[in-house]
Amino acid sequence: DRCFDDFISPMINFVYFEDPRTLSELRPIFLTHKVPTTIGDGVAAGGSVQLFALQFRIALSERLSLIAVKDGYILDNTKGALNGLLDSGWADVTAGLKYNLCRDTCRGRLASVGFTYEIPLGSKQALQSVGDGEFHIFATGGQRFCDGNAHFLSAVGYRFPVDDNLQTSSVHWSNHFDVRLTDNLYVFTEAAWWHWTDDADLGAIPGVAGQDLFNISAINVDGNDLVTQNVGIKCKPRRNLEAGIAYEFPVTGFQDVIEDRVQIEMIFRY
Repeated sequence: DRCFDDFISPMINFVYFEDPRTLSELRPIFLTHKVPTTIGDGVAAGGSVQLFALQFRIALSERLSLIAVKDGYILDNTKGALNGLLDSGWADVTAGLKYNLCRDTCRGRLASVGFTYEIPLGSKQALQSVGDGEFHIFATGGQRFCDGNAHFLSAVGYRFPVDDNLQTSSVHWSNHFDVRLTDNLYVFTEAAWWHWTDDADLGAIPGVAGQDLFNISAINVDGNDLVTQNVGIKCKPRRNLEAGIAYEFPVTGFQDVIEDRVQIEMIFRY
């Protein structure tokens, strides 16, 4: 979308925080995710998880796009209780549609809605392919400020499984703010809030849901709130190329499965 080339895509909550623009792109992602030394009700854990993933989006029309937001390979380097549950393997595949409701080029304003379905095709040892998959419905929007030198993006969504006996349900609210320092260089900060609305009926580690990488069968998560923030930098040497790095950390006492995370990504647009 050439009229919104000054925007950059969000990085936090990367599976569920969708860019409101209609785009055709490939987006390779690498992240290393550190697990707290204790999780849930004081259960020993620690170590880390790495993910190698490739998202893609295809503009089917000026307003409708096909999105594939979760796939790839999970590399397990966890310790303690998680090491007994988690092993390396393939992630589930998540795909859906996004429709642009508002595209105001004069005011620099965008709004879109969409849904995805997580297909349980991943490796069970990687805590994927749980139950019959899950749905995610969302709304996302963006606004340009200061003649395109600052931007705000925000998205809300509801994530719910087909089989609520095996997986949890949650809502999220994610926000992005960036400032363009030069024609090609941006700095940004983002925040994501997760609120769990329903437990599963079973749970190997009570009080642990899995943030955005997993949807672990969990009890005692109903009502939990997790807020994480990141800081990062992005470079856009050309309109169809975008590269970024971000450091993410929790700002609530409840950490779920995140102590911190470093994420690196490239975006190739067509």
